[in-house]
Amino acid sequence: MVSIVGMGLMAGVFFAFDVSIMPGLGRTDDRTYATAMRQFNELIESNPLFLTAFLGVLATSAAAAFAAHRRAARPTALWAGAATLCYLVVLVLSFAVNIPLNNELAAIHDPAGAADLSVVGKFKGAWETANILRTVLSTAALAALAEALRRHARDRH
Repeated sequence: MVSIVGMGLMAGVFFAFDVSIMPGLGRTDDRTYATAMRQFNELIESNPLFLTAFLGVLATSAAAAFAAHRRAARPTALWAGAATLCYLVVLVLSFAVNIPLNNELAAIHDPAGAADLSVVGKFKGAWETANILRTVLSTAALAALAEALRRHARDRH
């Protein structure tokens, strides 16, 4: 249950960026875009609740898969394992694409006074595409965890 709640929160964060935050920022100029994204990233990176969910959901999903495997509940273990793998790809995308792009944007220091904002164009395309993938994968992981729970409940009866 903890994995499902955590995965739902993560999928929701990624989805909110896809459907509202990024399209809204896309309607602004590059300076506003860079300033807002830098502020979002600073707040997210320093928030222990976000970091706990962001990293913890992998651990809780893996623990659920392992526990089901130990009970010889193969279908439950496979669904929880699939969720774990999907979310592992989310983390790989985050650490390989999104976070390095966040760091490039942070290197601007003061977007209001920056002469060159060309990094924003690169950021928009790559970051947003990777985030859409994170949304799809975390949503798939959420569905897999829900199926694992359904299987677990059915097996217990």
